[in-house]
Amino acid sequence: MEIARGILTTIFAIVAWPMLLYFLVINTSYLVLIGLASTNFAAYLRRTFFSGERAVAGSPLSLGISVVMPAYNEEMVITTSVRSVLDLRYPDHEVIVVNDGSKDATLQKLIETFSLELDAREVPERIPVRGALRGVWRSNDPAIPLTVVDKENSGRSDSLNAGINISAKDLVVMVDADSLIDPDALLTVSKPFADDPENVVATGGVVRAVNGCRVSAGRVVQVGMPKEMVARIQVVEYLRAFLLGRTGWSQLKALILISGAFGMFRRDVLLEAGGLDPDCIGEDFELVMRIHKKMIDSKRRYRVVFVAEPVSWTEVPPNLTVLARQRRRWHRGLWEVLSQYRGMTLNPRYGRVGMIALPFYWLFELIAPALELSGLILVPLGLWLGLVDPHYALLLLLVSYVYAIFVSLVALVVEEASFHRYTKWRDLWACILAAVVENFGYRQLTAIWRLQGWWAALRGSAAEWGTMTRTGFSDERDAAVTAAEERLSR
Repeated sequence: MEIARGILTTIFAIVAWPMLLYFLVINTSYLVLIGLASTNFAAYLRRTFFSGERAVAGSPLSLGISVVMPAYNEEMVITTSVRSVLDLRYPDHEVIVVNDGSKDATLQKLIETFSLELDAREVPERIPVRGALRGVWRSNDPAIPLTVVDKENSGRSDSLNAGINISAKDLVVMVDADSLIDPDALLTVSKPFADDPENVVATGGVVRAVNGCRVSAGRVVQVGMPKEMVARIQVVEYLRAFLLGRTGWSQLKALILISGAFGMFRRDVLLEAGGLDPDCIGEDFELVMRIHKKMIDSKRRYRVVFVAEPVSWTEVPPNLTVLARQRRRWHRGLWEVLSQYRGMTLNPRYGRVGMIALPFYWLFELIAPALELSGLILVPLGLWLGLVDPHYALLLLLVSYVYAIFVSLVALVVEEASFHRYTKWRDLWACILAAVVENFGYRQLTAIWRLQGWWAALRGSAAEWGTMTRTGFSDERDAAVTAAEERLSR
């Protein structure tokens, strides 16, 4: 027993104050990113009336956009999603749906709904694709710019590469088939390309939770909070991560992650980079890192920009089982990409990406769950054995949890003051409650799941997407309790 006490005493002497400093720095860094984001929002809102979006919407000189949408067993939502993208306000955009060997009626629904017929065109293989092509379908109505690529199942990344191969426009947008896009999203997210066509190579937009929102004709017509606390907490997470965190990184000119659920790229840059990596579970992160590396290695000027206003709405996991699989997968992908590009970390050659962004992701994203769980075990044990000063334990609690709650509340205030999407006070109070509840149980569970994903990657176990239960979109979202589908392992 005395040996164990001695070991614990030594551990506490080494890690006590560094752990306190760690949580102080991580929460302060989030607060700094929120401050940068608020500066960006203020400038963005001032420019809104003079942005020229109306001129872009009617200009034949606007850059063409190919919207690529991979779909696997999405019969519940596919027609609504495709209609919503076809109806986006933009003068020149085509929609390319890649049916990734669906086992349900995804392809049949598309053929019937949009009167598709087989197209005998030859598809160029600019990027190698693993899944064999089974056919290309096009609408017989020239007013509907829809192409459907039917291929054998080979995963989301490979499907996106197939869509990029057949795309014909200057810009490519990647969206998920289970997402809904705001009507002006293409206009807004393409604006940086129009403003700086020589340097902007990629832009990203906000992804928000559609759970609890009212959907009509493929559009979110009323923003609301979901009933389940698990989904409510994810709403807060998405606001903090997408709208504020990535906006802050964009302000720093060190944005290294654009969500695969809504990202726009120059097609020539995508082709030069070789498309997405089908073997990487964090394929969206890896693609942006590869673009950064290629641009810097070739000494070319470039910009990767995050735009706060365009929104892609997606259904977040409604229960802990599905959420656990998602978070394991995300953290595994984070480890794979960071380890793959470790040569860029703390390398002055790669500027702010190498010296600021990558060290931040190593210290405060990858390692954070390990340190948090260590503290949750060691500090109560030390208190029980009389090895930890109660004043220190209280200080650590304030820095790691109370400070984190404060950061989340500040993020909510900044977002609501800037965009005012919630029209009901009860939804705002639900957000505030979720920001507090997140720290008691939910945060610890996600830390465990993230460590499990990391451990699975270190052991080299096979990566799987698992299943995801969807309820689909209906005209009244609250009443959309339709037959659920299972998204099988891809």
